[in-house]
Amino acid sequence: MVTSHNASNSIRSLLVDSRLTITDEEFRRLREFIHAHSGIALSGHKRALVCSRLAKRLRHHDLQHYSDYYRLLTENDPDGLELVAMINSITTNKTDFFREPHHFRFLAEEVFPAYRNNPNRERPIRLWSAAASTGEEAYSLAMTALEAMPSFNERDIRILATDIDTDVLSHAENGVYTHEHAKQIPEALLRRYFLNGQGAHEGEILAKPVLKSLIRFRRLNLQDDPWPMQALFDVVLCRNVLIYFDKPTQLKLFQRMAGVLKKGGYLMLGHSEAIYGLVDYFKPVGHSIYQCRGKITS
Repeated sequence: MVTSHNASNSIRSLLVDSRLTITDEEFRRLREFIHAHSGIALSGHKRALVCSRLAKRLRHHDLQHYSDYYRLLTENDPDGLELVAMINSITTNKTDFFREPHHFRFLAEEVFPAYRNNPNRERPIRLWSAAASTGEEAYSLAMTALEAMPSFNERDIRILATDIDTDVLSHAENGVYTHEHAKQIPEALLRRYFLNGQGAHEGEILAKPVLKSLIRFRRLNLQDDPWPMQALFDVVLCRNVLIYFDKPTQLKLFQRMAGVLKKGGYLMLGHSEAIYGLVDYFKPVGHSIYQCRGKITS
């Protein structure tokens, strides 16, 4: 039932939104600000997206113009909280369990058996989900690793899952998903690694502690320099995020990823992403899978 009070609020919001048009100059400034602080390159045809996604931030602060919001970001956000909220609003989050399954087959059939069968291999094996979103990729990594190496635990497998969006990271850390969203998980893995929710979580599944113990969720802006990680990784998944960056930013990130991978480690990209002109850093070993040649020294 819609009350007259709620209806009035809805009408008021619609009227406010109808007044929130963005000028060429406002869009230019916000686009440059977003690029500088996130690496995301927004073309001109993303103008409506920026306008609609940031409208709720203007409503939150009771602002009437995007120029007022830009001033808030640049002059009145000393703790950076609005910057985080703005990035959360502008980012696109789309992921699934075992998305692009050839990557997980490669891990299960090539990477993890080689690691398991080499007694001299440095432990733990370190994996980085660099655009973790709501966590499906990280939990898929954990399931794949445990299936290939069932006797291993958090001492042997470390998964770092990062994202720029704090809202999706909170969802990921909770490890709660609808049954509909989990339909890509094979039934045997669903029974082994998830619990059926009860009470407030009726109709949902919950990741078991055995999965959650392998993963650390942290906020990270790929534009941050330096990255806080100290140890090198065996595998980095940075999938379906570089498509939002321009070519110079992509090139810089590829070089930095080579610097955080062990020699012989693997970088996995999204199906529409590719590395061009970096043969000194990586060699292709499969569809959207690249092996690191080792850190380049000048």
